[in-house]
Amino acid sequence: MSQQYPFSAIVGQHKLKKALLLCAVNPAIGGVLIKGEKGTAKTTAARGLAAVMPYIQAENSLEDAGHSEEIPVPFVDLPLGASEDRVIGSLDIAAMVSEKRKKLLPGLLATAHRGFLYVDEVNLLPDHLVDILLDVAASGVNTIQREGLSISHPSRFVLIGTMNPEEGNLRPQFLDRFGLMVEVEAQQDVTERTEVVKRRISFEHSPEAFITHWSSSQLALKNQITNAKNLLPAVEMPEGLLTLISQLCMEWSVASLRADIVLYKTAITIAALANRKLVNADDIREAAELVLMHRKGKKPFDQKQNNTQSQTNNAPESSQSPRDNAGKERQKGEESQPGNNDNQDECSEGNCPPNATEQVFLPGNLSQIPEIHLDKAIFSPGLNAGRRTKTMDMPKGFQIGAEKLTDGSLAISDTIRHAIVRQASTSDSDVLEIKTEDLQQKIKAGKTGHLILFVVDASGSMAAGKRMEAVKGSVLALLQDAYQKRDRVGVIAFRGVEAEVLLEPTRSIEFAEQAMENLPTGGRTPLAHALQVSLQIIQEQPIDINPLLIILSDGKANVPLAGGGDPWQQALKLAAMIGETQIKSLVLDTENGYLRLGRATELATALTGDYLSLDELSAESITDTIHSRIYDRQH
Repeated sequence: MSQQYPFSAIVGQHKLKKALLLCAVNPAIGGVLIKGEKGTAKTTAARGLAAVMPYIQAENSLEDAGHSEEIPVPFVDLPLGASEDRVIGSLDIAAMVSEKRKKLLPGLLATAHRGFLYVDEVNLLPDHLVDILLDVAASGVNTIQREGLSISHPSRFVLIGTMNPEEGNLRPQFLDRFGLMVEVEAQQDVTERTEVVKRRISFEHSPEAFITHWSSSQLALKNQITNAKNLLPAVEMPEGLLTLISQLCMEWSVASLRADIVLYKTAITIAALANRKLVNADDIREAAELVLMHRKGKKPFDQKQNNTQSQTNNAPESSQSPRDNAGKERQKGEESQPGNNDNQDECSEGNCPPNATEQVFLPGNLSQIPEIHLDKAIFSPGLNAGRRTKTMDMPKGFQIGAEKLTDGSLAISDTIRHAIVRQASTSDSDVLEIKTEDLQQKIKAGKTGHLILFVVDASGSMAAGKRMEAVKGSVLALLQDAYQKRDRVGVIAFRGVEAEVLLEPTRSIEFAEQAMENLPTGGRTPLAHALQVSLQIIQEQPIDINPLLIILSDGKANVPLAGGGDPWQQALKLAAMIGETQIKSLVLDTENGYLRLGRATELATALTGDYLSLDELSAESITDTIHSRIYDRQH
């Protein structure tokens, strides 16, 4: 068994260690979610906690009723790929074979009782396991039902989850089940970083010696936890501080009353850990930072309402994608290419140089935007339809059950189980005989992923009439739907002489939001290159990813691909190539004014996609139009 790095030897990360110690003293707090990038001691701290926990008394076990003994606090890992039977429990096949009787085998939830259940990368946990954890965490009871047997047992545990926010977010109802949340970062102090490296090298060189060196600190922590546990029932909170708790929750716009209760429990635990019997205001403020951050009412897409605009020299530069290198070849000699005369704005007819002054527009007002559902509007019946929901009988995915074999994948364990159950009631033979009627096949379920790729026209024509403000507001509203569905999103912007991948496909909607806010506007319209990059990104996705392309543009292409040519015909050809792949697409036309070329309509036709015209240039009207179109389709 590998040696565990001592909890007390972790450098810095005081808030992380404090949150874990609070849950160790008072499991009723409800566990802790640890968010941070890789290499920030998330897993090390979580695993190290078990070594400083006081032993617990185990009594009245089924095997030896009346006997009690001291045992270490359970610390159970829940693998992302664990089966439902492994988590909940299942039939004990060995007992059925040897003892000719049905016996249930406890799962991880039984093992974790009175201890810790640890999930690394909890945000990637399959939904069917999330549902199980939600049910058991709410009731404190796990029920196993298998082959006509049913048994319930207590399952009260402290849930510890770690996650990298770049890999996606948690479902809101699951997030609320974590009593505390801590965001951790790598040490930025040179002295601390050096000390981290020194200690790690020392531990790897001689784990036993390192652990011995920190044994006194480990014992001190264990005693502190024990004393705090004993003191906790005697800790009191003045009446006035209860009012402060409610005020804080209201100021943070926290809807759930669970937050008030957890805040109270955390505050009294902080006092107990400090060896005090009376809670003070500082305890509550410290607790609020751990309890309210993941529950506050601010939504991921709340925007500052500001109609000011700034120059790009005040905005951070976006990182270049390797795909953008193709655009470097088009930076000269493109002031008068075919198709340039189509534009009717200040950047038409080649008058807008590639390096024209750019502006950054803030998104339009989102405060009154109705909810937008892309499921019915874009993922309509047809190829790849309905793939935002759980799909049954998939060739890949997790097994959720078994049924009589027809032409599916043989479920070996279920087949054996079925044969044992049948034979136990019909035969006394010691030899297991599997008959045709016992053969079972797997029933699988899973969620196919989705990629929503936003292709945003950021050319000079978008600066007119606050069009870019409206477009940004619309994109952020559509991103909100992707956030709720846990879809992956990517953002491509095109302006000047090339398209740029602002955001590679990710589930971190915060990065998408930031990319849109900082997107500058100016220059010409390299639509063909944008479609070329879009097609390349889509082709790079796994086969089980269902892509959706959302293009926001007036379609007035005036920059050809490398090597020259007609930019509009190139754009149409690429659009047709995308359409032939049967990728779902939506063109949001930003063209306005009396003289319209209707290029966006032609683009949507070539894509064999949907089309919407954005006549009213505000975020509210854009999303209202989309919402009404969706509503019509639903009816």
